[in-house]
Amino acid sequence: MRLLKKMIHKDITQITGEIFERKAARAIILDGNKILLMYTKRYNDYSFPGGGVEPDEELTHGLKRELNEETGAKDIEIIKEFGMLDEYRPTHYEGYDLMHMISYFYVCTINKELGKPKLEDYEISNGMTPIWIDIDEAINHNIKLIQSKDSKMGLSVERETIVLNLIKDELINK
Repeated sequence: MRLLKKMIHKDITQITGEIFERKAARAIILDGNKILLMYTKRYNDYSFPGGGVEPDEELTHGLKRELNEETGAKDIEIIKEFGMLDEYRPTHYEGYDLMHMISYFYVCTINKELGKPKLEDYEISNGMTPIWIDIDEAINHNIKLIQSKDSKMGLSVERETIVLNLIKDELINK
């Protein structure tokens, strides 16, 4: 899968120590200029549905599981690989100095009717909601959030905005 970007968080000066490895699979679901994203009230940002894949789980299986849990999506079909984003960032996991996160993005289709999401407790408390939104609106919102440097801003908003821009250029404006 092609590398979309390698990112190293600004607070990281060297990649050493105990590193927590995490793989995630994320869905790109388009309907014209609209894209299915997750809005998170806590961070006031838009992100891709999907998430962490278990160590022994295939990426595509984990993607379908996460997509169904977060959005209630049904009839999920993975059309093609889009790319991966490789990042190093600080972590809250005890015993680790850094997190190495590799996010794999896939273009998917789903049944337009979403079922009831099965969100985890932290996702509920963070106020996560699936939403169809115009891609330009999501990009502009996330860019304003990044520029504001809001202390509540999550670490993923920059990654998500980079990929949203690539999707706009490569899949919508092609």
